[in-house]
Amino acid sequence: MRSPPVTTLPLPPSLIATLPGHYYTDPALFRTEQERIFERMWFCAVRSADLDRPGSFRTVQVGRENILITRSRTGRLRAFLNVCRHRGARLCTETEGQVRRTLQCPYHAWTYDLDGKLIAAPNLTKMPDVDRTTYGLVTVALREWLGYAWVCLADDPPSFEDTVIGAAVERLGDTAAIDHYGTERLALGKRLTYDVRANWKLIVENFMECYHCATIHPELTEVLPEFADGYAAQYYVGHGAEFGDGVKGFTVDGSEGFGKLPDVSDDQDRRYYALTVKPTVFVNLVPDHVIVHRMFPLAEDRTVVECDWLYAPDVIASGADVSRSVELFHRVNAQDFAACERTQPAMSSRAYRSGGVLVPTEHHIGIFHSWLLAQLGADGA
Repeated sequence: MRSPPVTTLPLPPSLIATLPGHYYTDPALFRTEQERIFERMWFCAVRSADLDRPGSFRTVQVGRENILITRSRTGRLRAFLNVCRHRGARLCTETEGQVRRTLQCPYHAWTYDLDGKLIAAPNLTKMPDVDRTTYGLVTVALREWLGYAWVCLADDPPSFEDTVIGAAVERLGDTAAIDHYGTERLALGKRLTYDVRANWKLIVENFMECYHCATIHPELTEVLPEFADGYAAQYYVGHGAEFGDGVKGFTVDGSEGFGKLPDVSDDQDRRYYALTVKPTVFVNLVPDHVIVHRMFPLAEDRTVVECDWLYAPDVIASGADVSRSVELFHRVNAQDFAACERTQPAMSSRAYRSGGVLVPTEHHIGIFHSWLLAQLGADGA
């Protein structure tokens, strides 16, 4: 017996329509996102401290491009397309490493300094007309903020202050609210990488709302009881979810964490703040540490998420056990990513052909969808 056709009914005023299912499954649409979002906006690539000395390098995938980020001999971070200017071979095939002074293509030995200038190649001295700067590596715009290197592939990058720092102002009310955490001065306590079989937008949407928190986050709602009511920290501008009575720290069992970071204000103490920096960064702020998620969308149904837990340098230097605070958000991550992977297959179902719905507490996801559609343009749908 055939099932009745799926019909689209007018929505009651309480509900908001989501994006249709093909926005999460269509390879062509994902390519459009790569071109118009990931390759045009500022993208949080690496933690600056991971490149701790001259010659350190990391490679990251941003949209359709592989980016090479180096620490120059003057200590400056530089970013380039990871492509040799001779015949297009990938210059560095490892995800990270260390060189002494130069970057050499393993194919024909064209060699570049850490600032990207062409300095040597077989028979180059016999070609005096080849300008070594012109045929150097293609530079990518780079800015540092919160202790991370952000890159932008656009020929004319958008304002970093408006689109990146502005996200913190939009969420928290001013830049001072995030500056108090001194994220750029913190030390890495733990890094976990998650390979999520889901579209990047499902992960963003999940992070932005807490309608699901009472269902799948028992540990988190014990620490932040108001999340059980379905209102996310991002629901209100400037709002931070308050720790529950008897909760001593942002840990898996509510036990004591570490001392408040030096510049965290009294009204930020015992509160959790979250912000989304579109397109692919989440920042979580609690009194004694900061958690940063960086997403790397690799396909319409695959997203790698790198999550850093950052603490005061003396906490890490002392060898303190950070496992209880790491475990809390690791469980949140695992629970969230499992939910996203559970949702991804249904995006291709005819039941979701016209999309789903948002309840009022998820209204800010509707704003995210409007932003996405504006980036894609009419022909991107």
